[in-house]
Amino acid sequence: MGPMTTLADFTATTITGQDQQLAEHLGSVVLVVNTASKCGLTPQYAGLQALHERFHEQGLTVLGFPCDQFMHQEPGTEEEISEFCQVNYGVSFPMFAKVEVNGEGAHPLFQWLTGPHTPGGDVPDSEIPGGDIEWNFAKFLLGRDGTVLRRYAPQVEPADLAEDIEEALAAGV
Repeated sequence: MGPMTTLADFTATTITGQDQQLAEHLGSVVLVVNTASKCGLTPQYAGLQALHERFHEQGLTVLGFPCDQFMHQEPGTEEEISEFCQVNYGVSFPMFAKVEVNGEGAHPLFQWLTGPHTPGGDVPDSEIPGGDIEWNFAKFLLGRDGTVLRRYAPQVEPADLAEDIEEALAAGV
């Protein structure tokens, strides 16, 4: 078996069109979220921004990936999405160009995230279930080493992740 895949193995295009090595975020606890502007869950942007403001200095990075695969709820251009997030929710965490998260065209990062993960540790059977992203605002919490710690359903409010984020921040220092 080769070395384990981590966040560092992926590149993504930022919402302003630059390629970014996601290895830049190693050493941070990372929350990856697939987002949409016209969804019933869109107000979660406020909660994600609140997490960003609360934990960023301790080492949390929230990464937002807009996706239009669910009922066409992200129809806008990157520019429109960016403006929407800033104007309505004051989003200041990194946002990326629109991606697909399911299917053959899924971004490699999401192909990896939706595969099963075994965090190991004391609970060898604690495999994080893989499978397609259910809806907008699925969330993946990654440790400072770039491995997946937990996956949360779209309906889980960002505020409910605070405890897990604190734990992940404390674990990696």
